[in-house]
Amino acid sequence: MHRDRIKSAERKKKLSFQRICQLAFAVLINGYMAGFLKGKIFTGSSKAICVPVLNCYSCPGALGACPIGSLQAALGGPKRHFPFYVLGTIMLFGVVLGRVVCGLVCPFGLLQDLLYKIPIKKITVSKKIDRPMRYLKYLVLIALVLLPLFFAGQTGIAPPYFCKYICPAGTLGGGIPHLLANETLRKAAGVLFGWKTIVLVLILVFSVLIHRPFCRYLCPLGAFYSLFHRFSFYQMHLDKTLCINCKKCEHSCPMGVEVTKNINSPECIRCGKCKSVCPVHAISAGMKEKESKRTDE
Repeated sequence: MHRDRIKSAERKKKLSFQRICQLAFAVLINGYMAGFLKGKIFTGSSKAICVPVLNCYSCPGALGACPIGSLQAALGGPKRHFPFYVLGTIMLFGVVLGRVVCGLVCPFGLLQDLLYKIPIKKITVSKKIDRPMRYLKYLVLIALVLLPLFFAGQTGIAPPYFCKYICPAGTLGGGIPHLLANETLRKAAGVLFGWKTIVLVLILVFSVLIHRPFCRYLCPLGAFYSLFHRFSFYQMHLDKTLCINCKKCEHSCPMGVEVTKNINSPECIRCGKCKSVCPVHAISAGMKEKESKRTDE
């Protein structure tokens, strides 16, 4: 028991592999520091490249383009070009990695993880409420991202509903920094920005109480990646011959996945926490990890 406590303390002192990846990608994706100082958007050639996570194009530090924003801009623009590149890019990430990008790459996921560490009593969402709410992100994907693309108004422009009314990453990374740096924008900010600020604040508050509420219930990109999750090349594997059913993996899961029943659930963000806490090393991960077969001698 004492040895377990020592090991647990040692783990806490070190940054986990997940946290190192999250911090590295946050810097890599938003590495234009001059943008934050000057309040200007980076316009270099890398801005034509889609990053695999929600990361607002208008964020002063953003070096790439948000896939959801790019998808809506391409199909909703006056020329209405079908975004083969954008769709192909996020499909590629989905097929190869599934929701690994949610667990290891997404800066807004990192923010939610850090907020949940605040020492305050947490909320446990009952399964009767949690399970149906998980489908909200698919509704957001269909209703606020995909359907508006095919119903343009008289101008031929389909309204980017998700980016315009919901996206908390855009409000935090794009809207607020520009308002802080530009007095004219602060004066022009109206009801819409007020609404988006309320949405952002609610998500941040719930992130302190519930682990990754935006990822669980609202993120359309996470919903898209989850469609490829079971078939992606990168898979988790539970060796049931080693598992002692201690449930430490399930207690540590930020997405509330029943690891021992369905380790490759579409809700799994493959952050690796279940693997790191398993006392018998029954959990592994990798490209097309095959279930090991026990041979009797």
